[in-house]
Amino acid sequence: MIDVLVIGGGNAALCAALMAREAGASVLLLEAAPREWRGGNSQHTRNLRCMHDAPQDVLVEAYPEEEYWQDLLKVTGGLTDERLARLAIRASSTCRDWMRSHGVHFQPPLSGALHVARTNAFFMGGGKALVNAYFRSAEALGVKVRYNAPVDAIEMDGDRFKAARIGSERIEARSCVLAAGGFESNRAWLREAWGQNADGDWPADNFLIRGTRFNMGVLLKFMIEAGADAIGDPSQSHCVAIDARAPLYDGGICTRVDCVSLGVMLNRNAARFYDEGEDFWPKRYAIWGRLVAQQPGQIGYSIIDAKAVGRFMPPVFPGVRANTLPELARQLGLDEATFMRTIADYNAACRVGTFDHTVLDDCHTEGITPAKTHWARPIDTAPFFGYALRPGITFTYLGLKVNEHAAVHFGGKPSANLFVAGEMMAGNVLGKGYTAGVGMAIGTAFGRIAGTQAAAAALGRPCHNVFQEKQHATS
Repeated sequence: MIDVLVIGGGNAALCAALMAREAGASVLLLEAAPREWRGGNSQHTRNLRCMHDAPQDVLVEAYPEEEYWQDLLKVTGGLTDERLARLAIRASSTCRDWMRSHGVHFQPPLSGALHVARTNAFFMGGGKALVNAYFRSAEALGVKVRYNAPVDAIEMDGDRFKAARIGSERIEARSCVLAAGGFESNRAWLREAWGQNADGDWPADNFLIRGTRFNMGVLLKFMIEAGADAIGDPSQSHCVAIDARAPLYDGGICTRVDCVSLGVMLNRNAARFYDEGEDFWPKRYAIWGRLVAQQPGQIGYSIIDAKAVGRFMPPVFPGVRANTLPELARQLGLDEATFMRTIADYNAACRVGTFDHTVLDDCHTEGITPAKTHWARPIDTAPFFGYALRPGITFTYLGLKVNEHAAVHFGGKPSANLFVAGEMMAGNVLGKGYTAGVGMAIGTAFGRIAGTQAAAAALGRPCHNVFQEKQHATS
C-alpha cells in the first residue's frame, strides 16, 4: 500500500508530494489532466508574495510581516483567518531556498511589473517552468505520477481516509492530501453560485476561465456532501477583468489588461462605476472581474489616451484605436452622446497635480461620482484606445476548513490522515479579494505542511508543524 496519496497536479500538490517523499514516505500523485496540460492553474502564475525584513536576492528593500498582513487584511475586508494567514506569510519568508533545491529559479521583476519589485519574487520562466521543475524533482526522488487520473470519490471510515476512486478503480493509501483545485471550470456550479440578476441575466454565462479547464470541483463537492466542514462564499473568487477576446479556458496572465488605473472604466451604458485609482494595481486588479460581472451584460470598457501608452505591460491583444473620442465610442459600440458626456464630466473633474504612477499621487477628481482617487488625468490626447473586458475566473474561494496542520475537518474535528492544500482550502485565508502572489504563498505553505503531516500520519510519527514551531521560535 502506498503511504501518501496526493490528488492534484499544481503547486500545492507538488509541494505536498515533495515534502512527503523527503520525509521518507512512498508517494503517488494523481493528476486529472493529461501530461501536456499538467500543473493546474499554477502553470499560469508568475510570482510568489514574500515576507522579508531586508533585501534578499531578487527582492529589494523590506516587506515585513505586519505590512504583508495589513495588505491582506485590506483586500479581504477582514474575511480571513489571521492565524492561518500569518502562518502562510511567515512561511513565505523561508521557502525560496527549498524551492531552489527542487530546480525553481527566480529573476528580478520585469520593468512593467509595476509596484511588486519589493513584495514579489518572480519565477524564471513563469509558472510553467516552476511546475516542470517540481515534476522533474518529484520523479527523480521516486514520486510516482499518473496522468489522466481524475478522482471522483473518496472512501472514508468516519473521519479517516481509506481510499480514492477513479471510476471503478480503488486506490488505497495510509494518508491523503487533497489539492485538486476549485470549481471555476464547472459552468453549472458557477451559474448556481452567482444566480440570476435583476436584469434577468445569468452573469456566469458570460464568464471566461483564465485557468485550467480541469478544475470542475468534483472532489470539493464530494467532500462537502460527505460531511467535511466547508468555508467560504461560492460566489467569491480570484476574478479579473480580462480581454473579452480571450479564449474560454487557459488564457492565463497574458489576457489581463493592466491600464485600468491609467484611464476610466465604463459599462455598456457608457457610465463609470468604480474608482479606477483606488490603490496600486496589484492590490486592486482582482476586484475588477467581480465589478464587471455586476454590470449590464457583464462587460466593461477601459478607455485610455496616448499619455498612458508605455506605462503598463502591453497586452497580447491590441486595443481598439481611434483618432477622436466619438470615433472610439462608435468602434466600441457605445452610445456616442453618453460616452462623450461621461468623458467630458470626468475631464472637467480632474485636478492634476504631480502625476506619478509609482506612488499614490495627488492627481484626483472633485465633484464627480465615483471619484478617481489617484492618477486622474484628462483623456484628451490622441490617439485614444479602448479595451472590452469580461470577468475572468482564475480560482474559486469555496473550500474545506483547515487548522494549522492542514487537516480536513468533520464536525469541527480534524481528520488524522486526510489533509488539504491549495485552492481547495484557500478560502480560509481569502474570504474575498486578492493581492498579487498570495495564492502561491498559501499553496506553497499549506502544500508543504500537508505533505509533512501526511507523511507523519502514514509512517506513525508524531504530527507536528515545523513551520508553526519556527514561528514560535522567532516570535
